[in-house]
Amino acid sequence: MHNYLFTSERLGFRNWTDDDIPLMAAINADPAVMEFFPSVLTTEQTTAFVQRMKNMLAEKGYCYFAVDRLEDGAFIGFTGLFYQDYDAPFTPCTDIGWRLDKQYWNKGYATEGAERCLQYAFQDLRLKNIKATAPRINVRSVNVMEKIGMKKQLDFIHPRLHDNERLKNCVCYEISSEQPTGGNQ
Repeated sequence: MHNYLFTSERLGFRNWTDDDIPLMAAINADPAVMEFFPSVLTTEQTTAFVQRMKNMLAEKGYCYFAVDRLEDGAFIGFTGLFYQDYDAPFTPCTDIGWRLDKQYWNKGYATEGAERCLQYAFQDLRLKNIKATAPRINVRSVNVMEKIGMKKQLDFIHPRLHDNERLKNCVCYEISSEQPTGGNQ
């Protein structure tokens, strides 16, 4: 079994392995999963992503973690934290994000995973504030942000999407270590 950094009720959060690359590449190649991104990703782009996650975990103690379902060890995608430094009014910051295989949507995994990652960020890493961003039209992700207790901070034009009329209008949500998360509101 995998060596989990931490777990939630149904999920295990861990560092990435090379075995995850084809599984994550399939998720990244799914147009439904990548609906709110400029394009699907190639296996080469996924391989580079996994390496960035390994490097970030070694450097900062967090990343977008590989996530398994504990009941059967199935890899379901990622949930976790990422250091963002693109040009925006709220950066540099640590953000929270998730990307799950669509067969695991609508089962509460994104919310459960995000709540556990916030707990890890605030209790273990002692971070003070976490952000989350998404294109405004990505209602599913915005709903998860609100379910985990995040509050809308601002609307902004994402600098990496400014040429994409459909995706450039984004929202930034935030939560601080003093705020209750999720069901504790």
